[in-house]
Amino acid sequence: MTEILTGAMVICFFILMVAVGFACRNRAKNVDGFVLGGRAVGPWLTAFAFGTSYFSAVIFVGYAGQFGWNFGVASTWIGLGNAFIGSLLAWNILGRRTRLMTQHIGSRTMPDFFGKRFGSDKLKTAASFIVFVFLIPYTASLYNGLSSLFGIAFDIPYYVCIIVMAALTGVYVIFGGYMATAVNDFIQGIIMLAGIVSVIAAVLSRNGGLTASLKALAESDNGGWEYTSFLGPDPVSLLVVVLLTSLGTWGLPQMVGKFYSISNESAIRKGTIISTVFAVVVAGGCYFLGGFGRLFVTSETVKARGFDSVVPTMLSGLSPVIVAFVIVLVLAASMSTLSSLVLTSASTLALDVIAPRMKSQSEKRRLTLVRVLVLFFIILSAIIAILKDSIWSSSVFIAQMMGISWGALAGAFLAPFLYGLYWKKTTRPAVAASFIFGVATMTLQLLISMGIVPNFCFIFKNSLTSGVFAMICGLVIVPIVSVLTKKGSPENVKEMFSCYDAKVTVPAEHSLEDR
Repeated sequence: MTEILTGAMVICFFILMVAVGFACRNRAKNVDGFVLGGRAVGPWLTAFAFGTSYFSAVIFVGYAGQFGWNFGVASTWIGLGNAFIGSLLAWNILGRRTRLMTQHIGSRTMPDFFGKRFGSDKLKTAASFIVFVFLIPYTASLYNGLSSLFGIAFDIPYYVCIIVMAALTGVYVIFGGYMATAVNDFIQGIIMLAGIVSVIAAVLSRNGGLTASLKALAESDNGGWEYTSFLGPDPVSLLVVVLLTSLGTWGLPQMVGKFYSISNESAIRKGTIISTVFAVVVAGGCYFLGGFGRLFVTSETVKARGFDSVVPTMLSGLSPVIVAFVIVLVLAASMSTLSSLVLTSASTLALDVIAPRMKSQSEKRRLTLVRVLVLFFIILSAIIAILKDSIWSSSVFIAQMMGISWGALAGAFLAPFLYGLYWKKTTRPAVAASFIFGVATMTLQLLISMGIVPNFCFIFKNSLTSGVFAMICGLVIVPIVSVLTKKGSPENVKEMFSCYDAKVTVPAEHSLEDR
């Protein structure tokens, strides 16, 4: 029964996603339309695109399972941090300025922003390669949670799930570009909202409701009162996770890129509210659900199968309808994030590295190049995911892969991007220093996690602590190096910042002009 119902829902979901891709193909006839949706995307689509790129199967299965197990119900603070720091503050601090500055200087990607804002092709190329290299473990991690849940309903090999998901994502992204991704993100976001609410209700009902579940967790031999407490058994580690998963999004190109396409001031205001509410429900709900994992999974199971098994085990006893809904939920979350990542990676490599070196700079050639690279990244991510499952699954789990990716990107980009939007005196050497420090820190973390280099410092106990360390150090390194290298500031910086002084009804740093 579960297999038939799930199969029917998955087929309907796939048909809808592909249909949207074909329907949006007229909006992807040039590079600007394919990559940014013509910079005319409304608040609902932008907000849902932001949220669905933020939360994927990595959150639902990997992070919810690991951190719910480690921190109990207090892991809900991670979801609230994602909502109020990663969404609300990000929209208020970055949204308007990003849209104004990137349009003014003609930037389409984050590496392109660094190149034009700081007058350096070397910075643009370096940023492009950082995006390319460190989005790979992120894309590979998307498939892992999917395989765990598909195993509940289908007796099919993991690689089949990966190939089908990758192929269908490729179809609607290649045909419809950013607009197809945004529309599908909206549909997928609705599925995620409904799915999270229904799953939480179903899981809690198995123990008699919320109060009874909390009591059972506090009295369980596998749990304890500390797993129902306000800050959980390890508040310091909890804070580290909140910072990486919330503040870290400010430096992720696939997240910041959503602000490039905002249409007007009304979209900013509405998008801020919508994305925050979405994050409260989806992220808060995921981590809250994971907090009850100790009621369903034993310590022996976690030791034998890893944290990625916690959430699938919790869901395995639910009704066929709920299981089918959850599988479509995770599929939707994974495909939305995958489409955002491959579009970000492909457009960055195509427009910032390859296209400037091509003899022909025609719009058609560049658009074809972006589409070819989208296909390349989807195939590459699928191959890596299959290899990971067969070769590295015993030593690397979802949260580690995600932490390394987020830590490197946020550690390298967050500080120079933030200072670049707000501070005229940010210099090229300061940006380069942040790039080097962030990448070096997380490369060392990767080597330590793989056992190639021994751990010599508490900072590198896991990718979460080292990722936060890289971000915080970047925020200190950029102003210090900028003060010491004043000559490294571009000459036309005043002209670039003039976009904030353009008059609409108030200064443009407070309101975007409706077009």
